[in-house]
This record gives sequence, structure tokens and C-alpha cells, in this order.
Amino acid sequence: MGNPTRSHKSFEAGAVIIRAHLKTLPASPGVYRMMNADGKVLYVGKAKKLSHRVAAYTQRGRLPTRLQRMVAQTRGMEFVVTRTEAEALLLEANLVREYQPHFNILLRDDKSFPYIVIPRGHKFPGLYKHRGPRTRKGWYFGPFASALAVNETMIALQRGFLLRNCTDNIFAARNRPCLQYHIKRCTAPCVNKVSEAAYGQQVREARDFLGGKSSTIQQALAERMQEASDARDYETAASLRDRIKVLTIIQSRQDVNVAGTGDADIIAAHQQAGQTAIQIFFFRNDRNFGTHTHFPAHDKEQPAGEVLAAFLAQFYTDKPAPPHLLLSHTPDGAKLLATALTSHAGHKVTISVPHKGEKKRLIAHALLNAREALARRMADKASQNRLLHGVAENFGLPEPPQRIEVYDNSHIQGTNAVGAMIVAGPEGFIKKGYRKFNIRDLPPGAAHDDYAMMEEVFTRRFRRLTEEDPEHKSGTWPDLVLIDGGMGQLNRVRAVMAELGLGEIPLVAIAKGPDRNAGRERFFMTGRAPFSLEPRDPVLYYLQRLRDEAHRFVIGAHRGKRAKQISQTGIDEIPGIGAARKRSLLHHFGSGRAVAQAGIDDLQQVAGISASMAKKIYDYFHNAR
Repeated sequence: MGNPTRSHKSFEAGAVIIRAHLKTLPASPGVYRMMNADGKVLYVGKAKKLSHRVAAYTQRGRLPTRLQRMVAQTRGMEFVVTRTEAEALLLEANLVREYQPHFNILLRDDKSFPYIVIPRGHKFPGLYKHRGPRTRKGWYFGPFASALAVNETMIALQRGFLLRNCTDNIFAARNRPCLQYHIKRCTAPCVNKVSEAAYGQQVREARDFLGGKSSTIQQALAERMQEASDARDYETAASLRDRIKVLTIIQSRQDVNVAGTGDADIIAAHQQAGQTAIQIFFFRNDRNFGTHTHFPAHDKEQPAGEVLAAFLAQFYTDKPAPPHLLLSHTPDGAKLLATALTSHAGHKVTISVPHKGEKKRLIAHALLNAREALARRMADKASQNRLLHGVAENFGLPEPPQRIEVYDNSHIQGTNAVGAMIVAGPEGFIKKGYRKFNIRDLPPGAAHDDYAMMEEVFTRRFRRLTEEDPEHKSGTWPDLVLIDGGMGQLNRVRAVMAELGLGEIPLVAIAKGPDRNAGRERFFMTGRAPFSLEPRDPVLYYLQRLRDEAHRFVIGAHRGKRAKQISQTGIDEIPGIGAARKRSLLHHFGSGRAVAQAGIDDLQQVAGISASMAKKIYDYFHNAR
């Protein structure tokens, strides 16, 4: 137990800071931030009356232990006055997402969900996947729960409505149909295989189908199929029949469809052992667009209603809420929350907890999914903790690492060199911590020197970390560093760390066995002979996953850098590509980036590009070290 006297003094130190601000605070709506001695935001809160709400933090006996600890750490406060409490709620959610304060309920696994968009402003608009702000004018449909869900739907829609998915640059540069036309996924408007009026009808049908008029579209297609059949135009009839089948498949994949749901998000929260799983079903036009699970970070004592309220405010900060939110629990301040979401979305948003009928059944189904997801997460976390204990045991660490950083680099014969770092911990991969490093300071003659590349990456990474966080308070210092390589890479990195005064950070190099045989990896550590783990050791599998994730990330960064360079400098560096072939490629694809993204079959369609040359071009863009 802590010292009660010391605890009281710490609380009073924070309370003094808060009382000093009370003298000038208005009784108006607003948002407040509490900061520690380093200026880091501890908590963001909203208030209907700032002076009344902030004053409550000075009354220790009425605060839970969590908030007492927060006040004890408070050394500064900032305030923003708003016109209404609803505005304060929206601002609070935005600031929580920006600062990720330790004492707030946090939506840490938030992400942008994909949409399908049909842009406006082109005679022959395409069908595309979209994430992020809606800066492009067009018709948006979604959100979909995952990239897989939207990709499957887009493929089916292409087969059902034959809309193009190429960029406008490629569209303008085509002089003959591409592969999509030959496999019956596009009507090739780029080369006038379809009229503007006929293609416009395809676009309208796709929009109507995504907008919920699926039965009307299918009925219209069926009538056209019958007309074609009666006219003995069997080829057209067969094509329409195939399109109807595809649209039926799309609808059959929506495994939980409920008529009358309209546009709604079904949201259920299940709590166990101080953790919460929140399951969302996205319904648009009575059709299920998929489901996603979130695990917000919060204090173990906070009830479902409080967690749901914070979750909803943060979840909809970057997207409009649908007209109906059907919940398993009533969120705290539901009326205020609905007002704020209505203001943000631009249409009325209602929040309700169904108690009977089909909507209650949907909530029950979502709760079942939330319960099972939380059980899997808790099992995975227990398994992850066992793996981290195994890592500590095998590498002689004093305790299981809470932050593991893994480093790798990539290049092709020294060009477009890039280094990368991925991060993992008890919760799995920490993708917000991933970093890439464009190699720029290699000495002369070191273009192929992996050691020099690794030296530059570590120098930049840890010199900056030392300057920004010399006291190791940020939580971004690793407990273990893994390096893709052998003793040479380890020695070079060890020298860098020693020069920076960071020799205490454990370093391990991991190298594949003979013939780069996964499963026979060797590990290198300072002061210890190289060693291997048992081929079926779960810890070995875990370390392989970390190494493979670093390799995947660095290769992606490398390809992105090459594609950017190609789009800027052309394709002259590919062996065997002269002026004539370069001109043919750019005329066919429209840009160097499109050449880099093309498949072998598409490359072979270019005049002057043989099968062997197509493979050489493809390999150049896709076979990094």
C-alpha cells in the first residue's frame, strides 16, 4: 500500500493548481485539458459549466482512485470555451483522439473504413475503393467493415455492372481494350466499345443497386434478358443472366439482413475482467456491409454506458453517423450525444436500445460476437504474455519485454535504399510506432553496404530519441531490439549504441539458416555463442513473425520509393528499355507509376514488349532484396 500522507500531499499539490484556475473560469460550456509537469496531456474533459465541473476535481473524497491519481499528477490546465455543450463534446472527442491521454477512455484501434465511390465529372466514371476525407466529388457507398469486404464487393460489382476501375490517365492513354474487357468486367469505354448513353445506364444501375434498389435492378435485368431471349439474341441474354447471378451472390453474402433497418449501425458492448469489446454491424439500405470489433482502453471500473459514450463520440469524429444507432446499453448523456452527432452528420441521428423484435435480435447477435471476440482477445493476450516470457527466458532478459523494435533494410543494387522499424508488445503489433528511413548519408563506395545502412538507421533513430526523451519517460524506448542479419550487423549496431551511450539496450541479430531456410534461424548476442531454438518452439515462430513483418514493411516502403522515383524520373534504368520501348510503355499505360503496377500479361500487350521483356520489367519493380 502507498503512504496515505504522501498520497494526500501529492493530491493537494495538483488541487492547488486547479483551484488557481477556478478564480477566472466562466460558468460556460467548454473543454479542459490537464497536463503533467512535462506538458503531456493527462486528461481531456467537457463541461456544461466549466467552473462547476473543474471545481469537482478539488474534492478528493468524492473522486475515484483513478481521478485522484490524475489530480496528483496535474501541474497545468488549458481551457476552450464553446457555444454549446454539444460543441464541447465534439471538441473533446477530437482532442482525445489527438492527444491519447492516459486517463481518458481511448479508441486506440480506430481506423478509417473503406467506401466505394463513383466519381462525378467524367463521361465514363469508374468504380473505386476510397478511404479518408471525401474531397472527391462523387457518390459514396459504405462504410464497409474491411478492405476484404469492399474488395469482394467491388469485384462482384465489376462483373455485375461492367464499370471500369482504371485511372483517368490510363483511360486516356488506351488504344485497345485491356484484360478487364476480355474477362467481362468492363465494357471498354476507353476505346468506344460502348456508347456514353449505354455506359451511363450501367452507372445508374450500379448506383441504384448500392443505394438499396437491388430488387428493382434485378427485375429490370431479368426483363431485358427475356427480351433478348425472345429476339434470339442469346449472347446478350447469357450476359444478362450472368450479371443477375453475380448480383444475387452479392446479396447472399450479406449474412444478417433485416428489412426495415435502413441506414443504421448496430453497436453492442460486452464487458469482462475489466475489459470491453464493442461490436459494430454496418447496415446500409437494409443490407449488412460487414462487422468490426473495437477494444477501447479504459479503467477497469468504468461501466459499459460510460465506455460506449466515449467510444461513440470518438468513433464518429471523422465520419458521419447514420440516422439510427441501435445499442445494447444506453450511453451516458445519450441525449447530448445524439444532438452532437446530429450536428456533425448534417442529419438527425437517433440513439435507441431495442427491447423486442428483429432489432433486438440483431443486438443479441452483436453481443454474441462481442463476447466471443473478447474471449479470443483475452486468450490471445495470455498466449502473447507467455511468448514474451519465453523471449525473456531465451535472451536472458530480466523481465518480459513490453516494447520490441525490429529493424531491416532493403535496396536493389544500392538504389532506393530504405530502412524500416516495426514495433510489437503485449497487445501485438503497434503499427502507429512503425517508421521508415530513407537512406541518405552513405559514404562513397557503400552503396551495397548493409552495415552502413543499418548504422545510419540506428544513429538517426536513437540520436533523435535521446534528444527528445533523455529521461526515458515517453514509453517509446525499446526493451529489446531485433536486427535482421548476423554478427556483422550486430557488431556495427552495437558500436553505434555504445557511441550514443545506450549500451544497456539488449540487441539480438536474427539470421536465416543455410539456404535461407526458415526454421533454422541463428541468433547472435554480445558475449554469447550463436544459438538456435528448437524448430517447433512457439517462441521461434513468434520471432519469425516479427522478422517477417519487418521484412514486409520495409519491402513495401522500398517499392513505394521506387514507384515514386519512376513516376518522377521515368523508366530509363530498366536494362533493355530504350527510347522506343519507353515511348510505347508510356503511351500504353499513361505514366511510369502505371507501368510499375502493371502485370506481366498487360505488359505483353504493349507493342515491342516480348514475353521475356515483360517479365524483366515486372521483376524490376517487384523483386526487391
